[in-house]
Amino acid sequence: MRVSEQSFSIADLVVNFTPRVRLNESMARHTSWHVGGAADIYFEPRDRQDLSEFLQALPKEMPLWWLGLGSNLLVRDGGLRGAVIITHGALNDMERRTDIEVWCEAGVACARIARQCTRWGLRSAGFFAGIPGTLGGALAMNAGAFGGETWKYVSQVEVIDRNGSVRVRQANEYRVNYRHVQSPVANEGFLAAVLKFEIREPSEFIEIPDLLSRRRETQPIGQWSCGSVFTNPPGDHAARLIEAAGLKGLRVGGASVSNKHANFIINEGAATASDLEQLIQKVQANVEARFNVHLNPEVRIVGEAA
Repeated sequence: MRVSEQSFSIADLVVNFTPRVRLNESMARHTSWHVGGAADIYFEPRDRQDLSEFLQALPKEMPLWWLGLGSNLLVRDGGLRGAVIITHGALNDMERRTDIEVWCEAGVACARIARQCTRWGLRSAGFFAGIPGTLGGALAMNAGAFGGETWKYVSQVEVIDRNGSVRVRQANEYRVNYRHVQSPVANEGFLAAVLKFEIREPSEFIEIPDLLSRRRETQPIGQWSCGSVFTNPPGDHAARLIEAAGLKGLRVGGASVSNKHANFIINEGAATASDLEQLIQKVQANVEARFNVHLNPEVRIVGEAA
């Protein structure tokens, strides 16, 4: 059931947070796949205090969704119940704290982290250039690229709870695995993290241009996708299995498996979320039938069917 202006204090919420809060906002405008139904409540905070006050105004039982650049996310055509909070914009600060430590807010694009850390002469941050999202999303799923993973470099994080209270947690409070992060407390959102790298020697090769060149050569950059759709199964690669199953170019409606990289699914311009989800399921079924391997989605699939 969609939120209406008569439910709880939605009218006051709109008045108090206009124009930063909008009702029934199409998520197709805010996801990299350019699909998805409407979110009941959509909020772009102007700063941390604004975010805290907004959280305090929401019913504690209301579903809450955190969104950065909208990559790695498939919102179904029926949309999202509850409130969506956008971190990219308000939480967009980044600074060097020590020779090897960088403090970075959750809304900062991962590509910016890679570029700035390289300018600062820090080693091993280049892999962030291959993550098409923000630090908040990278923290939530331990995103990785080019052999690097986010939480390997996290020393502590700042989080905010449903009451709008902020606290600092150490990295060892989280259980981290491949593309999975378990928080010690439910319903906390990431605000920032301290990342720890190493100083790069002056003679060392600067890796970002080479990594970006490899990405352009092997991935369908510029097309509507979510990044990698499936996690790699142990000892193998999802893209290899999909290609070996002959699934490159497989279509459902306006969605297709990329001919350039088999672990990418493309919205060719008119796909629905249902097209994309059905294609994901077809790929899973074909690979499992051929190789007896179940591919787990890396992309988060949320919301209600139309």
